[in-house]
Amino acid sequence: MTPQRPQRWLWRGTALSLLLAAPASAEEACRALADLRLNDVAVLSAVPVAASDDLPAFCSVGGYIRPAINFEIRLPDDWNGGFYMAGCGGFCGQLLSDEPGFVNAMNHGLRRGYAAATMDGGHWGASSVDARWALHNRLAEVDWGDRAVRETAKLGQTVIAQYYDAAPSPRIFAGCSTGGRQANMLALRDPDLFDGILSGAPALDYTGLVATWMASVVQANTDADGQRIIGPGDVGLIREHVYAQCDAADGLEDGLLSDPDACTVDWTAIACDAGANAPCLSGAQIETLTAWTERGAVDSEGAQLYPATVPLGSEPFWGLWLTGFEAGGGALVPIFNQQFLQFMAFREDRGEGFTSLDFDFDADPPELAFMGRIYNATTPDLSAFAEAGGRMITWHGLADAIVPHGYTVDYYTRLRKTHGADLDAVTRLFLIPGMDHCGIQPGPGITSAGFDPLTALEEWLETGTAPESLLMTRTDAEGATDWTRPACAWPAKAELRTDSGWRDAESFICTE
Repeated sequence: MTPQRPQRWLWRGTALSLLLAAPASAEEACRALADLRLNDVAVLSAVPVAASDDLPAFCSVGGYIRPAINFEIRLPDDWNGGFYMAGCGGFCGQLLSDEPGFVNAMNHGLRRGYAAATMDGGHWGASSVDARWALHNRLAEVDWGDRAVRETAKLGQTVIAQYYDAAPSPRIFAGCSTGGRQANMLALRDPDLFDGILSGAPALDYTGLVATWMASVVQANTDADGQRIIGPGDVGLIREHVYAQCDAADGLEDGLLSDPDACTVDWTAIACDAGANAPCLSGAQIETLTAWTERGAVDSEGAQLYPATVPLGSEPFWGLWLTGFEAGGGALVPIFNQQFLQFMAFREDRGEGFTSLDFDFDADPPELAFMGRIYNATTPDLSAFAEAGGRMITWHGLADAIVPHGYTVDYYTRLRKTHGADLDAVTRLFLIPGMDHCGIQPGPGITSAGFDPLTALEEWLETGTAPESLLMTRTDAEGATDWTRPACAWPAKAELRTDSGWRDAESFICTE
């Protein structure tokens, strides 16, 4: 494929140089990249990698951008002319070049012939929930905020131009969760760096989400003795009750909550003081559920601090995010929240002595503003991205219990106020019923393997026609198709035609 756009990014405007003579083979051309001399970049290796499994043969270029942004760039022998960069999740901290699947996975692009790149966010962490690297380390926080993505993207495009003697086109970034925040940050701060952007379950207001909202979730589920009020053993009853009341609220009984915001649950039928047979829920447990699903994060006057609540229908996924599993493990929201509050949320780190229970909903939210300017991608104005010709698809699961869809819908509502009808020519939002955070866990809906936003973005870039819907495909344990359905471009919703079977996408139309 012949690239259509001129190369815009040379590394800091610095000329490239190779110490070796012009190579005579693809292997020599690859190994010669190890001798690239670029300001603030250390290329540690450049080696050819043979095709294996479902990956093509490629040249692997690895190293770091000073001080500590580790990267890998993969250059396929059979190049399609494009560049695909993957974001990273949580607090990042590891170079996950072979992340499986689609989410934050560079190989998803490599398999299609793209030159691909990824990075570790600019630091090392023991896991994606480890934030200790940020203690008194503002430069690392800035790297994680946006510099690691920007510098790796510029480097990747420079290396591609050197290796193939052509500028990449199209240039696509894809990320989910923190990677989704990185995606939106690119559209806001580096609007001409990518042609197309995929933003999944974006944690746009990171301080509002991971500090304020998650602290409200933790505090609402902690009793006076520091114990969980709702644990893994309670989730089955809660889930059964929610689906009994809400499955039909979207107009269709199909085991999915396609419009979780349209339902409010009455918990009295399973309250212990309502005369119900065990199992039942205590008054404290019902108060926790009310705080999670109706009230959200509020100050002492009851004013909402973050426009989202735990979505009804997300109960199948609570073990990993909220309650933990009966066999142990899980409950990552309390871990994320405490690590963030201790090491990342405030201008002056509170440190290990500060816990989720110490967060003050009156005094602390204003103290998040300084770090919010480093982390948050919340400006409702994509004018510069639109002017650069950029296109973005945002997707978000409606059963996401760690990055609830409420803020994403609020953000797109504010974008609509800024851009009006012109917004549809720049970005589209797709809400996916029954999907967990980034489609990680299987449940009543689909996983991230059940739809293909990359093809939709490619077609949008090629034809100029924005997608009106994305096809969702649910498969059973044997891999057979259980049902298909369109995910409609917000604010439209999928509506079943009269007397049509709900398992076939052709039975639905998108209506507002």
